[in-house]
Amino acid sequence: MSTTAGPALIAALNDDVDRLCDAEPDVRADLPDSVHQMRVATRRLRSVLRSYRQLFHRKQVTEIRDELRWLAGLLGVARDAEVRADRFAALLGQNGVPFDEKTVPLGEKSAPHPDFGAQLIAEQRARYAEGHREAVRAFDSRRYRTLTDRLHTMVDDPTLRPAHADKPAADFFTSVLKHDFRDLRRLVRAEPALSEAERVEHLHDIRKAAKRLRYSADAAAKILGDPATTLSKNAKRLQTVLGDHRDAIEALETLRTHAADADEAGYQRLCDAEEAAAAKALEQYPAAIEFLRHRPL
Repeated sequence: MSTTAGPALIAALNDDVDRLCDAEPDVRADLPDSVHQMRVATRRLRSVLRSYRQLFHRKQVTEIRDELRWLAGLLGVARDAEVRADRFAALLGQNGVPFDEKTVPLGEKSAPHPDFGAQLIAEQRARYAEGHREAVRAFDSRRYRTLTDRLHTMVDDPTLRPAHADKPAADFFTSVLKHDFRDLRRLVRAEPALSEAERVEHLHDIRKAAKRLRYSADAAAKILGDPATTLSKNAKRLQTVLGDHRDAIEALETLRTHAADADEAGYQRLCDAEEAAAAKALEQYPAAIEFLRHRPL
């Protein structure tokens, strides 16, 4: 396909803007997975604008990315609580402790309960409900409306830097993917030299770099075809492996803040399960980084 970089990227961004705006009514209605989908659309847009920032004037893209970070942060409060509630409910079920949705319904605060696991779930679902309310309130704010207006203007009447926007799309997109690929590979190569404590946060940085590569490859897929699609799939696999690891680590941190309130046996059982989940995720890590040994395109 012969086209220039500017129109090709705007076409990809237009799809992402549509995903974000289309998700808003679903989040308002609190439909299943809606917060997650809108958060992903927000993060995807922010990531693509970072990777392809040379096409835009710096002030324009920086301001939009800052506002997307604000929106993703709001949605993240609800989404993170939702993930933890689901994890704890699943772990309790696996450990033979019954969980009754009618007893601890989504988003409702309950009175103190003698069961440590039920208290954890109730707390996280209460946090989800409050986070969801905050996000919906934000949708009615001038700040959110200004953000969506700017996103639509960006794709409907883009102001691009001709020095980069007029380059052949295949060449420009390839250079961006190679840059994001090298950033990810550099982080992975630095990982073995770190201490165990440093490694946890470094793996999180690797995950973010993998996600950035995935999204930049997705934006290039219509131009570069199968090589970009394959690169996206490989980056997504690494992102997923390290995402599973991160979810277990953050669940452990939540558990440890409640150590004083827990019965010892129940608390230790949940901690053991999360430690096992983190270890299991890392077992897949060597295979997930194998693609970094080869040329990206």
